[in-house]
Amino acid sequence: MPAIILTDPFNNDYRKLSPAERKQARKALSFIAVNPKHNSLKIHRIKGTGFWEAYVNKDIRIIFEQNSDTLILHAIGHHDILRKA
Repeated sequence: MPAIILTDPFNNDYRKLSPAERKQARKALSFIAVNPKHNSLKIHRIKGTGFWEAYVNKDIRIIFEQNSDTLILHAIGHHDILRKA
């Protein structure tokens, strides 16, 4: 199981989500913690960057870095979060 580091920007973004979105995010985060290759996450590298993207749902994304056995979560939010990362 990888170690997960939540950055301050990630925590700030998380607090901006609605209660329903936070619930979905917690579920995705539990999948990331236990099995980062879970199909529902649709994890893939963001082209031209060192970042990865995981799906919470059709609109919400988690942006993170992967270093050996550590995941550093940088951002969470609606699909346009990719412009911010």
